[in-house]
Amino acid sequence: MSDFASGQDKAAGAAPLGLYVHVPFCASTCDFCAFYQVKPTAEGIDGFLDGITKEAAMVHWPRPVTTVFWGGGTPGLLSPPALRRLGEKVLACCGGRPEEWTVEMAPASVTVARLAVLKELGVTRISMGAQSFQPALLDGLGRMHTREQIYQAYERVRAADFASVNLDLMFALPGQTEAEWLADVAEARALAPDHLSTYCLTFEEDTALWIKLSQGRVKLDPENEARLYETTWAALAAAGYAQYEVSNFARPGHVCRHNVNTWEMHEWIGLGPSAASQHDGWRGANVSDLVQWRAHLAAGRRLTEDRLALTPVQLAEDALIFGLRMNAGVDLATWRARCPEAPWTAVDQLAGRLAAEGLATIAGTRLKLTDRGRLLADSVGLEVMEAFHEPAHA
Repeated sequence: MSDFASGQDKAAGAAPLGLYVHVPFCASTCDFCAFYQVKPTAEGIDGFLDGITKEAAMVHWPRPVTTVFWGGGTPGLLSPPALRRLGEKVLACCGGRPEEWTVEMAPASVTVARLAVLKELGVTRISMGAQSFQPALLDGLGRMHTREQIYQAYERVRAADFASVNLDLMFALPGQTEAEWLADVAEARALAPDHLSTYCLTFEEDTALWIKLSQGRVKLDPENEARLYETTWAALAAAGYAQYEVSNFARPGHVCRHNVNTWEMHEWIGLGPSAASQHDGWRGANVSDLVQWRAHLAAGRRLTEDRLALTPVQLAEDALIFGLRMNAGVDLATWRARCPEAPWTAVDQLAGRLAAEGLATIAGTRLKLTDRGRLLADSVGLEVMEAFHEPAHA
C-alpha cells in the first residue's frame, strides 16, 4: 500500500470501502448506451464468474466492504444460479454482509426466482431502468421492455420486500414533449419508489444516438433541457423526494450511499471488464473486453487502463468537481486541511465569483451551488479543473 493510501486510511478511520462489479452482459444495446457490454453465452458467463474469483484474489482488501453496486450491462440478466455464484464470490470478499448492496435490473429481466436469490444473498437495493412509460419513446431508445413490464417488474420487486427501490427515468429524449415527461414523472411518483434518478439524455460518442445527432436526425435543445430540469425538481420536491445530487432524489433514509461515497472520493474496488477502481493509492480501470480482461488476469494484471497514481491534489480537485454536483456541496476547510498544497487561492477566487454570479452560496467554509448553479454543474466542473491547472500551479 502506498504511503498516501495508508495516511488516508489513518486520517479517515474506518473509512467507507465500496465494491463495484461490472456485469457486461446485455441482450441488446440501447441507442443511448456507451457502457461496455456483450451478448451472454454460457461460456462467456462461466468465464466472467471465474475471472471475478481470480481478480478478487489479486486485490488487497484493507477493511470490510461497506457498499456493493452491481452495474452493467444488465446484472439481472444472469440466471438465478449464476446470480448466486456471483453473490457468494462477492460475499467472500466483503468481510461480512455490506450495509448497502445495489443491483441494477432491466424490467424485462425481473423474475420472482432472480429476486428470491438476490434477497437471500442480502441485496438491499434494486435499481430498475424504466427510462420512460411512453411506448414510442421506449422504442426510440431501443429499450426491450414495455410499459406493462415496468409495472409487473415493480410489483415483483416490492413483493420481494427490498429495503430500497430506485427507478431510473430519462428526459430530453428525441421527440419527447414536456407534457410527456411530466406524465412520466407523475407515473413514477404514483408507484412511490424510495429513490428516483432522472437523467438528461446525453449523446455518447459511438452510440446509435450519437450517429443520429451527427446526421441531423435529432437536435440538442439546451433551453428545453434546463426547463425540464427545473420542472422535475419542483415536482419531485412536492412529492417528498429530496434532491441530493443533480440527477438523484430520495425519500429520507434512501440515499444511495455507494454513489455518495464515490462522489466524496472515498475508496472503491472495481471487479470485472471495464470496471474502474480508486484504491490503494491508485485509480484505473480494467480493459473493456471480456476476453482481454481474462487474459490480463491470467498474466497477473488488473487495472491496465488509465492507471494513475493518486495525489492529494488530484483527490481534492475531483472532490470539488463531484461534490458541487451534490446539494450538500463541499466543505473547503476539510480538503484544505487534507491537501494544503492545492491551489486554494484560485479556488477561493472561483468560489467568490460563483457566489457573486448567483451560482453558489458560501456558508462558513461550505460551498454549495444554487439551483441555477446546478443547472450549470458541468460548466462549473470545467472551471474547477481550470483553477487547479492554471500555469502558476502546474
